[in-house]
Amino acid sequence: MSSTVNVVRYTGLIGGILYGISHRRTLQEQENHRKAEHAAHHREELIKQARQAWKDKQESSKGSGLITNPDDPNFDLEKILAKWEAESK
Repeated sequence: MSSTVNVVRYTGLIGGILYGISHRRTLQEQENHRKAEHAAHHREELIKQARQAWKDKQESSKGSGLITNPDDPNFDLEKILAKWEAESK
């Protein structure tokens, strides 16, 4: 074969390899960005759920007048156990 054909062949090969590397980097950056957005969205959803659960817990404890702090002098374990037993039924 002529040297011109070999130069064109290897130039095309090297060009293809460089294009492949560049394209893979672009795709990897897009995937990393998508994963970061998904993780942020997931964290936001978990925070929303935790806030709602905390709000529900606070509302349920205020409405019953039940003291759940064991360090409080008015703490009554029997009342809490009775409430938990009633909720589990």
